[in-house]
Amino acid sequence: MNEAILKTLILVLLIGLGLILKGKFVSKDKTNGIKELVLSVALPSTIFIALMKINLDISLLFVPFVALAFNFLLYFITPVALKMLGISKDSANGKTLIMLIPSLAPGLSCFPFIAEFLGEESLALAAMADVGNKFFVLIFLYIIAMNMFIKTSGEKSTNTGDKIKSLLISLVKEPINIILFAALMLLAFGWNYDTLPQVVRGLFDRTSALMTPMVLIFIGLAVKFKEGNKRVVLSILVFRAGVSLLFSAALIKLAGFTDPNHILLAAVLPLSSVSFWPFAHISLFNSKEEESGKPERTFNVELAVMVLAISLPLSTTIILAILSAGTVFVDVTKIVWLGILLSVVGIAPLLASRIYVRAAHRATN
Repeated sequence: MNEAILKTLILVLLIGLGLILKGKFVSKDKTNGIKELVLSVALPSTIFIALMKINLDISLLFVPFVALAFNFLLYFITPVALKMLGISKDSANGKTLIMLIPSLAPGLSCFPFIAEFLGEESLALAAMADVGNKFFVLIFLYIIAMNMFIKTSGEKSTNTGDKIKSLLISLVKEPINIILFAALMLLAFGWNYDTLPQVVRGLFDRTSALMTPMVLIFIGLAVKFKEGNKRVVLSILVFRAGVSLLFSAALIKLAGFTDPNHILLAAVLPLSSVSFWPFAHISLFNSKEEESGKPERTFNVELAVMVLAISLPLSTTIILAILSAGTVFVDVTKIVWLGILLSVVGIAPLLASRIYVRAAHRATN
């Protein structure tokens, strides 16, 4: 059997195992416990090993800015796409989507596949890129959410500086960022993975081995089939995937990537699912509005939950399909065509539906 097909089959079976175990993890706390173990132990260990095995290059410091540029691209495109679909950017639904769509959560949806298919160097680059994304979702989107809340409620948010300081501290204290900083410092002083004490290497090797199976089982546990109307959310997320691929194709051309692993990395990383952090910001301000007793809401929390629920399985499916195809998507032209296809498939049905409703309305008047 082809190695890529065999690897893909094993990964799919691990997701299937998670689906089978859903009945054993009915409590949300149990599922979140697995996620926390992945994000605090297994994933940091994997990233540490990957970073310690690469050559330190000043160009690494520019990688976070590329991810940040992508975040902002999606942030500015989202209101335009919503307008085309007849969703007001000032509505609760519009504000919720503007918060969620530009964010990335590569740790659970992308890193395991990068590690399995593209190797440690690509994973190290992906970890560096996530630094820019973390700044965007933690700091920038909090400020945006706060401004939306103030505009809707007319209430001045207090302790803004304290909250931003708290978010910056969270950014610094996050296990992945701690381990990333530690690895870069060790590399700067001439250490690499082989020069570390054997007991340290053994600890990181064992904890790193947990990552892929635990993440894939978590994906199986997290898949939800009984949500409400998914059509609009699914269409927007498919359109997001198409735009992401077109961004990747432009980046590959502009940067002149020739290494197949770098090309595939650029293709799949922006396809990561949406992040939980914007949802945390949304929940915070929704709680403030509930306490005040005001009926108007800045955000639609139920919609945010649906976006999170659909985004993870959709992103992992597309990422796995691209990486499983071997060298097919090393050809930038194929990335462009897939991007165009997903963009059209995502937005065309909703546009057609909107045009039909308008035509029917005019016919009755």
